[in-house]
Amino acid sequence: MYSVEQLNYFLALGTVALQILALAFLALFFLQKRFPDLKVIASFLNRRGLWLGFFLALGATSMTWYYSDVLGFIPCGWCWVQRVFLWSQVPLFGVALWKCSTSDVEHPMSNIRRDVADYSIALSILGGLAALYQHYIQMGGTSVLPCPASGAGDCAQRIIFEFGYVTFPLMAATLFAFLIVLMLFVRHK
Repeated sequence: MYSVEQLNYFLALGTVALQILALAFLALFFLQKRFPDLKVIASFLNRRGLWLGFFLALGATSMTWYYSDVLGFIPCGWCWVQRVFLWSQVPLFGVALWKCSTSDVEHPMSNIRRDVADYSIALSILGGLAALYQHYIQMGGTSVLPCPASGAGDCAQRIIFEFGYVTFPLMAATLFAFLIVLMLFVRHK
């Protein structure tokens, strides 16, 4: 089994990789019409975006549970706010995948992909804002809003700090940003 330090390092590496992919996919989204060769990747992301979103949200949800319930790190108030926006996307994607697999293409349920993408984008924007605010606090910024922690963990405490900038909230913000970009492909016709 990995030590906490090794796990933190691997998660930080994954975060950096996800940041690079998010930027690359965002560029692809806007350049796909100019470069027809890139449409293969865009088409893949359109078809499999719900599955990718589901597995990313499920994996991140599992890691938050692992850190708090197994490793004993107490989540703070802002962490709980981010969890609400992340955890709710697991059943959202799950139901969408189930509905898409059972619906007829001509049936009105075929619009569910676009609707779920819109819901995911909205949840990710709100979760991303909460995550960026907490990252700002953890990087030494002045707290404008109170930490909604009632006896729980401190919102300014850094449990992870890798590569001089990767914290738990930045991991969440990165995931939310990646989900936004991914859902742009899902909702694109």
